[in-house]
Amino acid sequence: MATEAPISKQKKTILLIYIVACLAFAAWCAYDGYYNQDWIAKHTNPDGSEKPYLVFNKHGPYYFVAGAILLGIYLFAIRNRKIVAGETELAISRKVKIPYDSIQKIDKTYFKSKGFFVLTYNDAGGREVNYKLNDRNYDNLQAVLDELVAKIS
Repeated sequence: MATEAPISKQKKTILLIYIVACLAFAAWCAYDGYYNQDWIAKHTNPDGSEKPYLVFNKHGPYYFVAGAILLGIYLFAIRNRKIVAGETELAISRKVKIPYDSIQKIDKTYFKSKGFFVLTYNDAGGREVNYKLNDRNYDNLQAVLDELVAKIS
C-alpha cells in the first residue's frame, strides 16, 4: 500500500493569509487614493500634481489585486499535490519519480529538529541529485520517511 504526504495545511493557510492581506491592502490603498478627500488633499502639491504616496495609492491596488489573483491560481494549482511512496518508486510530482534502487542515501539529521531531510539519488542521466523534502510543505512526511528507510534498507 502506498504512503501519501499531501500538501500541508500550513502552506495552504499561509497562501490564503497572503491573498487576504493583498486584497485588504488593495482596498486600503484604493480608499486613500480615490475616496478619502482629506488624504488626497494632504498629498497633492499646490500646483495640482500628486505626491508619490498618492500616486502609489492610485496605482497600487491593481498590482495587489493581480498578486492576490496569482496567489489564488498558485493555491489552486498545488491543492492536490502530494508525495507518494509506492511499491517501486517515490513519486514527488508527475515529472519527478525516483526509483528506490537509485536512492544513494537519506540524510535525516535535521528531521526531528528542523523538519527536513535530504534525499540523494542518481537521476536518469547518472548525475547525483540532492532533493530536500520539508514537513512545512507536506503533511505526513514522517510516514513517507519511514517507508523510504524501510524500502532502501
